Amino acid sequence: MDCFMVAAWLKKIFGDHPIPQYEVNPRTTEILHHLSERNRVRDRDVCLVIEDLKQKASEYESEAKHLQDLLMESVNFSPANLSGAGSRYLNALVDSAVALETKDSSLASFIPAVNDLTSDLFRTKSKNEEIKLELAKLEKNLTATLVLEKCLREDLKKAELHLSTERAKVDHRLQNMDFLKAKSEEFRFGIRAAEEQLSTRGMDASLSHQSLVALSEKLAELKRQTIPLKKKLESYLDLMPNPSLAQVKIEEAKRELDTIEAELTKKVDMMEL
Repeated sequence: MDCFMVAAWLKKIFGDHPIPQYEVNPRTTEILHHLSERNRVRDRDVCLVIEDLKQKASEYESEAKHLQDLLMESVNFSPANLSGAGSRYLNALVDSAVALETKDSSLASFIPAVNDLTSDLFRTKSKNEEIKLELAKLEKNLTATLVLEKCLREDLKKAELHLSTERAKVDHRLQNMDFLKAKSEEFRFGIRAAEEQLSTRGMDASLSHQSLVALSEKLAELKRQTIPLKKKLESYLDLMPNPSLAQVKIEEAKRELDTIEAELTKKVDMMEL
């Protein structure tokens, strides 16, 4: 049923012109049926508006004829008897009444309409002033926003340049770090290979790199320990009373110092080997 209604509606719409080809399926039929219903409702509303306008036009014509007859009967006056200037004045009066939307052209109707129009004019001017102030404020805010945007763009460019520089530095440091790591691994393998080679040749384990490092640390510690002993010996040398006792202490300190120096000499000789 919908297909026949759609076909009839399309024939009515296009008239003598050919109907464009379209795919006939439930979906297109449903859409066209919906459009035909909306078109029918719109046509009905348009017809009602037209009829209403015709009725109003007829009423206005009747009212105009009645007023014209009344004018002729009361003062024996007809617009056709007016001069050119009078016709222009009458048309201006009619146009003014239409523009002001008054019920008639009497002075009692014109004065309130003019007052209302004046009030509307003042309200419009006041509204225009408010709009101008708001527009000036918006322009000021827009200028500030544009300046801020320019500053932000410049800061962004500086930040991007700084970031690019820092990224280049980081990449360079990473490359150096990779190089140092590779060299460290190379040195570690080289030390290990050298230690293994020396071990196969009968080198004493005490002369290995780790042992030498430990001996160096121990030597530094021993040197640090001799400092207070030297100061103590110097204090004994400054003592005058009881020379025999002082001589004994000096000899003890000399023997202790000779022992430490001998041990240091031995450790140094071992490190030089």
